[in-house]
Amino acid sequence: MNDSARASAPRRARVRAPELVGKGGWLNTGGKDLTLADLRGRIVILDFWTFCCINCLHVLDELRELEEKHRDTVVIIGVHSPKFVHEAEHQAVVDAVERYGVHHPVLDDPELATWKQYAVRAWPTLVVIDPEGYVVAQHAGEGHATAIERLVDELEAAHEAKGTLRRGDGPYVPPEPVATHLRFPGKALLLDSGNFLVSDTTRHQLVELAPDGESVVRRYGSGERGLTDGAAGEARFNEPQGLALLPEGRVVVADTVNHALRLLDLADGEVSTLAGTGAQWWQGSPTSGPAREVALSSPWDVAWWQGRVWIAMAGVHQLWAYDPEHGTVSVAAGTTNEGLVDGPADEAWFAQPSGLAAAGDRLWIADSETSALRWIDADGAVHTAVGTGLFDFGHRDGAAGQALLQHPLGVTVLPDGSVAVSDTYNHALRRYDPSSGEVTTLATDLREPSDAVLVGDEIVVVESARHRLTRLRLPDEAVQVEAVAHRTQREATEVAPGTLRLDVVFQAPAGQKLDDRYGPSTRLLVSSTPPELLASGDGTGTDLFRELALNPEVTEGVLHVSAMAASCDDDPQNEYPACHVHQQDWGVPVKVTTGGATRLPLILAGLDA
Repeated sequence: MNDSARASAPRRARVRAPELVGKGGWLNTGGKDLTLADLRGRIVILDFWTFCCINCLHVLDELRELEEKHRDTVVIIGVHSPKFVHEAEHQAVVDAVERYGVHHPVLDDPELATWKQYAVRAWPTLVVIDPEGYVVAQHAGEGHATAIERLVDELEAAHEAKGTLRRGDGPYVPPEPVATHLRFPGKALLLDSGNFLVSDTTRHQLVELAPDGESVVRRYGSGERGLTDGAAGEARFNEPQGLALLPEGRVVVADTVNHALRLLDLADGEVSTLAGTGAQWWQGSPTSGPAREVALSSPWDVAWWQGRVWIAMAGVHQLWAYDPEHGTVSVAAGTTNEGLVDGPADEAWFAQPSGLAAAGDRLWIADSETSALRWIDADGAVHTAVGTGLFDFGHRDGAAGQALLQHPLGVTVLPDGSVAVSDTYNHALRRYDPSSGEVTTLATDLREPSDAVLVGDEIVVVESARHRLTRLRLPDEAVQVEAVAHRTQREATEVAPGTLRLDVVFQAPAGQKLDDRYGPSTRLLVSSTPPELLASGDGTGTDLFRELALNPEVTEGVLHVSAMAASCDDDPQNEYPACHVHQQDWGVPVKVTTGGATRLPLILAGLDA
């Protein structure tokens, strides 16, 4: 574009950032309510998140370095916007803020008021507000930290020159620490000695407890975040979760935020790294190879099954497996698409698998974001026992086809072949009986149970939000509960009948360009629930726009959109420029209405013109 064309191009209207409003109030501010006026002169990054969402947890970790580096100019505000009913409970948000080490103010917005004001459509979404209170960028999904840091550098320079930048301490006030033996434990393992090994997730340690489930025998890990091998007191973990005992007696640890598998030798307390590079897996990365050379993505649980360590790879909605004989890892099931699709392993869809339990020729799976109990058989076929998809959840017993769970994180095989499900957001322990196809409730009033282990005729439950192990006798009769069903509550977008233009907005960050050296740099996958909603336009392509033909006989549903774009530093002198992958999944409820929109813009990065 020449100078005259550039000068005559219409200037985008500046958009004043809407006020921050949330019925649940503020956390991490020492009791003070914040307004945008209080933050004037600072660069504000709004992080719209919900604590069930693994992509949101990835973004929390992506932002930590930026938050520390620019702490005198940048204020990150978490806007907690719930998907599940449990996530709208204020105490659950308080717990999550501590559990995941959120060191910035958080607005609890249970009614999605601020979400709607900012026209957010996806978890996670980041909105950047300049020191004068105007929205200057919006990014959905993961992989945007580098772009945002460059934007922050530009804003600092520009507003320093204008005199509109205000430096100083931010509004974050940490909560008072609480003394407990465990703090938001994740998973537990019964050792041959009768002791329990527990992942003390928030404290970045493993804790060995005596058979009473309370007395601390030993701790493994220094308690500081990190990826360090060595002796028990020197090794470092980063929010460890799942544990699996190998036949030879050592323990495999799903070191979730390190994106790694670790190995604990109980004999001497030595910790080593078994798999992963410490970096997060991105689209285009290797999916098999030597275990220490292949990146992983938020492994949440592990189980020994059929001679391999199976991995619930929550971060990419897949199952992987580690082969100890060859020292390799590889994808075992799943496509990285998020949802509930059964069938052959390489065609199945999962949604944040978080719990595993082996039982003969079946590996049971707690598939948390679809609120489902699933299994994979010895032939590699994936099946669903309970659950229907991403948007239906609740607490309902009875025939498995209509039963409902709410974001389960753990699964345990019982002596009679039935399966206990740690039904985390229902605060319950549920049971599925494969022989009868019935779902029942074993226990209620368990605060965010995340795992359970059998000890004789008792079951020991990890009550994560009560920071303890709780011992229960397996009941002879089920607990009677009132049935409750929910759907994810988000306002449907009204769209016109006929053809709908889908535009995924992506503007390569300053100093970068789309990376098309090895083929197309973008990918778009579209599907719908019900599938009949789309007469045409579903499937995979390389353009970030699509003409969708809506079926005139279907008046409402959900559009599932997955987009990816790869950009690299635009430096002709650099033969190996740094590259970045930006990706996001959307589930957009739509209602077909005369006079509705004919275009659906979804922002991956940038602002919609």
